[in-house]
This record gives sequence, C-alpha cells and structure tokens, in this order.
Amino acid sequence: MCGIAGFINPDGQYKLSRERWEDVLNQMNESQKHRGPDDQGTYLEDRCGLAHVRLSILDLERGHQPIIRQKDHGECAILLNGEIYNMKVLRKQLRKKGAEFKTNSDTEVVLVGYMRYGISFVDQLNGIFSIAIWDGALGKLFLIRDRLGVKPLFYAQMRDTLVFSSEMKGLFCYPGINPVIDREGIAEIFGLGPAKSYGKGVFKGILEVLPGHFLEVGSEGVKDHSYWSLEAREHTDSVNDTIEKTSWLIHDAVKLEMLSDIPISTFLSGGVDSSLVTAICAKELGKEGKQLNTFSFDFWNNHEYFKANAFQPSEDRPWVDRMAAYAGTNHRYLECKNAELVSYLYKAVDARDLPCMADVESSMLYFCSKVVDYNKVTLTGECADEIFGGYPWFHKQECFQADNFPWSMDMEPRKALLKDDLLEKVDLESYSRAAYRKTIGETPALYGEDRTEARRREISYLNLRWFMVTLLDRMDRTSMHSGLEARVPFADHRIVEYLYNVPWEIKCLGGTVKGLLRAAGREDLPQEVLYRKKSPYPKTYDPAYEKILGGELLRVMADKSAPIRELIDLEKLTRFLDSPKDYGKPWYGQLMAGPQMIAFLLQVNYWLDTYKITLEL
Repeated sequence: MCGIAGFINPDGQYKLSRERWEDVLNQMNESQKHRGPDDQGTYLEDRCGLAHVRLSILDLERGHQPIIRQKDHGECAILLNGEIYNMKVLRKQLRKKGAEFKTNSDTEVVLVGYMRYGISFVDQLNGIFSIAIWDGALGKLFLIRDRLGVKPLFYAQMRDTLVFSSEMKGLFCYPGINPVIDREGIAEIFGLGPAKSYGKGVFKGILEVLPGHFLEVGSEGVKDHSYWSLEAREHTDSVNDTIEKTSWLIHDAVKLEMLSDIPISTFLSGGVDSSLVTAICAKELGKEGKQLNTFSFDFWNNHEYFKANAFQPSEDRPWVDRMAAYAGTNHRYLECKNAELVSYLYKAVDARDLPCMADVESSMLYFCSKVVDYNKVTLTGECADEIFGGYPWFHKQECFQADNFPWSMDMEPRKALLKDDLLEKVDLESYSRAAYRKTIGETPALYGEDRTEARRREISYLNLRWFMVTLLDRMDRTSMHSGLEARVPFADHRIVEYLYNVPWEIKCLGGTVKGLLRAAGREDLPQEVLYRKKSPYPKTYDPAYEKILGGELLRVMADKSAPIRELIDLEKLTRFLDSPKDYGKPWYGQLMAGPQMIAFLLQVNYWLDTYKITLEL
C-alpha cells in the first residue's frame, strides 16, 4: 500500500518553475508519509506532476515509484496505491505477448498492460487500487479506482488544473486549495456522518473518483468513465452449487490476498467472518511450515462493564481463545485504556481528514498502531455482513418500511444538540432522504422480482454503496496511518457480483442469519464458531470513559474560541450530558450511541480547529 498525489494542467509549464512545483510534490508526499514510510519519489514534466510514498510489500528492492517507460514520442509514468492480486497471471500473459519486465512489482504489470492494451486493461485487474497513469504521448492523465472503493482517491479542480491525492490532506498542499465547509458539508457531517456521499469529499470543491470509475483528464477537460457496475441477474444455481461456488470464491480470494514478500497476519474476533479468513490463511501457511500471527482487540477491564444487548450479545475473548487454539495461530491480545481511547479520537480525525466513527475508529487506529510492530500486512473479515445479509436491518420489518437509511433511521439524536438557527439553514432530514432516494433509484433491479426480494436487493445495494464503504474507509485510514496494509477478501468483486444475485432464501439458508456463509465454511471451522451469533466490533462499556468525554466536551464549550460553539447549543448539550445514555439504541450502525455522540462532537471541534476550516453558512 502507498499514497499517491499529483496535478495536471494540459497547458501548464511546470518545468519553468521546477523548484516550486517539486516542492509542492514533496509537501504532498510529506503529508501522506504515514501511508508509505519506506520510500518516496516524484516525477515532473511541463503538464503533469506525480508524487508517491511507498509501503514495501512486493519486490522490496526494485519497486520504487513512479515507474517510467518510453511510449511512442512521450513517456508513460504510473503511481499505484494498493495491490493487484492476480498480477502473476497477468504478468505471465503479457510475457507470452512479448512483454519484458525490469521488476517483480504489480505496478509495472499495470503499466506494461496499459501500454499494450490501453485503459481497457483495467478490466483485467483483480485487486484494491487507486492508480494514476500519465501518458505523455496522449497528453492525458488517467485516475482509476477499484471496483468497490477500497482504496481512496480524491481530487479538486481549479480552472484548467486538476489535483489528486489518496487523502484529502494532500490536496491542501496545492496552492489555492483550502478547507471550506458550506451548508452541504454541514449536512454531510450531521445528516449522514460518519458516512458521506459517494463521489463527494465533504469539503467544498473536493470530489472523489467513484468506485469502478476512471477519470480521463486532458486538453478536452475531465471525462468520467464507468468500467464496472453491479448487474441484477436471475440466479440459476442450485442450493448445493451455490454453497460450493461461494466456498470456492472465498477460498480463492483469501489465497490471492496472501500475496506478499513479507509475513502476513489476520485480525481475529472469534466471529464467523474473521475466523473463516484466519482458518484458510493458517492452513495455507501450515503447508509451508509457517505459523500465522493473529490479533484481537478489546478494552482494559471491559469484562467488568460489558452489557449484553440486541446488537452485542457476547464478548469476543472466549471465542477467540477457541479459534486460535483450533487454527494453531500465534495469537496476541491487544487492549486499549480510556486515556488512549480519548487521545486517539483526535488522531483518528488526522487519519480520516473528517470526523469519523468516534471511539469505534480511534480504537481501531490504536490497535493498528500496535499490530504494525509485528506485521505490516493483515487480512480482515470486513464486508461479509454487507454481502451475506448479516446486519439487523436486513431482517427487521421497520427497515423495510423506512424511507431512509436503515442504519440511521432516527434523525432526532443528530439534531438534538445543534443550534436552532443552524437547523433552519440546513435541513438534515431532507438532505439525508434525498441521498437515500438517489441510491434507491440507482439500484440494479431484476424484472419480475417480488417486492420483498426487491426491497432486500435495495438494502443490499445501500450497504454496498454506503455502509460498507464507510467501514472500508475506516479500515484504510486506520491501518495506513500506521503503515499497515489491511486486506479485505470479502470485498473481492467476484464475491460481491455473485452474492448480489443470490436470493434471500439461500443467503439466509435454513432461516439462519448468514446461513450461506456458514454452509460455505463448514469444512473450515468448528461447529460452535461457525454458528456463533453475530457480535460486532467491540466497544467499551466503562462508565468512566463516558464521564471523561463529558468533561472534555464541557471544557471545549467553555472556551469562547472553540469553533464548535458556532454549531452546538450549550443548554441542549448540558441537558444531554445529564441524561442517561441508552447503549442499545444507536444513532448510527450498531455501536454509535450516546457516548459516541459526545466523542463525535469532540472530533468535530478538533477537525474545525486543526484544519483551520472556513465555515460558509
């Protein structure tokens, strides 16, 4: 994994002020150095500048970027953030066509493939990636993002110049691009957050390359192309064939994503998703006489305060113990204390460039910073719930009837603390509902499907476009902030394509949540782990944590220079802090309840202050 950035102006003359623009490229690299602490490089020609920081995973000695090759009467230069998992197959095919390679990197495979087949070569890539290819002969820059948006790629336009970066902080290194939040940005933060609209960067004027799209930037302007999208098709496989194919796809995805020149690890929660990934990895490494490192996360003394509820029925640790013993892994428990959890709330904003999932994200950031002491590559069980129907909103009647996002149906907690005059300017409910209806209108539908199945398809598509991407963003930023590469086998586009069209009666085989996944993993996991009831990522239930948050927020509000005072009503906040918090009624997802609202507001204030954001309300 890496960080990429750069700029293009078809009429530019950057080399006339080489020192100035190389300095900008170096600043871009420095802002994203955490994504690639092992190496960095830049490229500058009259019309285009490229910057890259590298986390060395493949071809440790010769994988420096940008990679530059001669093409026709110009140069081709490439930057790649991510991994191309089928690079060995593609490399072999290109060699049969006469291609020659100077490295063993997947980046060179993409460049050589582009030079031979053009931009259509992206259709052959299986991986997670954001890619920039400068074609000097054409005078064009191509910005390409993977099919599901696992790797980020933001951009901004200033007249004839387009600036891009893996993280938004890189854009702010370019002269004239400044952090501004207008009313739409406020609606994104408080109406949709910690999610955000796909294609938008929340900041005014900042956009992102859509998943499954590429931008073509040249003298004719910016053209947005879609190279992949989901399709609704009739599922004709039998139940047994569906189980067999699903199992094969999962195993193949995990094996492909074990590609690395350095040791890999997995995150292990004891749930079926991470346990299945772990079991496959452990077995494959065992064939080579190697032992898999695994890691699990919890909070200091959390067993004393844990409260079982409908969203979180059990603690992870007993299940982790069973699974680690079963798979024979070298397991480490990593724990987080309250002081660290609060401290990392602010570091999580630095990582995401936005307020995010509060302590759900800060804890992950802390844990990733510890994992990287042992391994720089890890595989996770993220995304299985979105594609196999594991979340409660796939099952609850009220979600079927709701005219809004099923993981965030109640807007009142979001509005409760905002100033009345702000709520008059920004209609959060209308903004959220419009975003929801836009996605519903885009949902690939199957003609003749009954209403219930069609609605499940809508909820599935909502998850893929919104909830899953929010978690993928969390995983990318928290891991890459520490120079850790986290891979997500369940986000393999082949699995997503297949599962999107599997009917609910097979996904929920035998009336069991994620029954298809459990059936597909029956040869890999012990029965008790295979059928453990879903319990999401852990959160702290320590009342002392909530008390720390409340005191911190009151101190912030007492500071007359605190930027959040322009948004939050102090009287409303005081009443909120004095009232009991219901941990079982989240305002976002399954984990973000009362304490997470306090933490989110702390993040908002830190974000406004640290990024020196101009509010245009």
